[in-house]
Amino acid sequence: MSWLVFSYSLPSKTSSSPRVTLWRRLRRIGAIALSGVQILPEREECLEAFKWLAQEVQQAKGEALIMYVERFAGLGDQDLIERFREARREEYAEIDTQATELEKALETITEPDERIHIQENLEKLYKQHTEISRIDFFDCPEGTQVIAHLNQIAQAVSPSEPRVEIASTTIEQYRDKQWVTRPRPHVDRLACIWLIRRFINPNAAIRYAKEVASNEVAFDMDTGEFRHRGNLCTFEVMVKSFGLDDLGLQVLGQIVHEVDLRDGLYMQPQTLGVDTLLRGWLLANFSDEALEAHGVALFEGLYVALSQAAAKVSAATTRRRSQKTSV
Repeated sequence: MSWLVFSYSLPSKTSSSPRVTLWRRLRRIGAIALSGVQILPEREECLEAFKWLAQEVQQAKGEALIMYVERFAGLGDQDLIERFREARREEYAEIDTQATELEKALETITEPDERIHIQENLEKLYKQHTEISRIDFFDCPEGTQVIAHLNQIAQAVSPSEPRVEIASTTIEQYRDKQWVTRPRPHVDRLACIWLIRRFINPNAAIRYAKEVASNEVAFDMDTGEFRHRGNLCTFEVMVKSFGLDDLGLQVLGQIVHEVDLRDGLYMQPQTLGVDTLLRGWLLANFSDEALEAHGVALFEGLYVALSQAAAKVSAATTRRRSQKTSV
């Protein structure tokens, strides 16, 4: 693979302020230091970040150079990837340590104000995680583990909801069904449409209407078995009903849940971006068909990425357990 290398120098008489500012900016964009230069993977957003830094260096009367490098002597791509992961691993570890402290504090709270204080601190940790995940170019497994830890605390600090029993069913029973949901589909309905086309029938007939015909299966409407149940959104209900319980779907369900219900129960780093994108489509007055097409593509991409990240976490966990066993 290719890499971007950023080399710069500032005049010797330059005050420490520009140097410190530049160092902080390099950390924020996720660059790692190697033999006096800074490195990022060759990606469009990384190149743009280095270009902005180069302009700042030049404005400070310094010199900056951006290079494309195919290979570093004595270092393979995997070695560099591991260095990037190690940098993120340390940052995730700091969040996890703070999360553990919050978890301990949660066990001793006696006043409502203390619970609110924990929620506020938890929100800060979510924001820190989002910032780190933005520059986690090589999917450090600890990122997924930390967000799972934060979600556990979020559920513990939130008021408990009564357990909702969801009846199980099979995909085969719905393979040839016709479906109906309300017009102007938003997050919950779009996620359900993706699930139907991904796992049940890629060519399923889906109609948008306010009334349900006798031969149709309604979802995310006032009637039918596939609708909100307790504190579960319709997508979560469908996932449980059909027994689709892989980790990628679980995380996707948390994103849909938060965008739809906004109850603060889950905070995945992708949530804000998904919410903004979906609201933009509605403001742009996309047709129902366009919303469906874009929504299916969005959730397919999310599912693939989340499943891949989950697989990496699982593989890393298996390796660590194997290493402990061998020791």
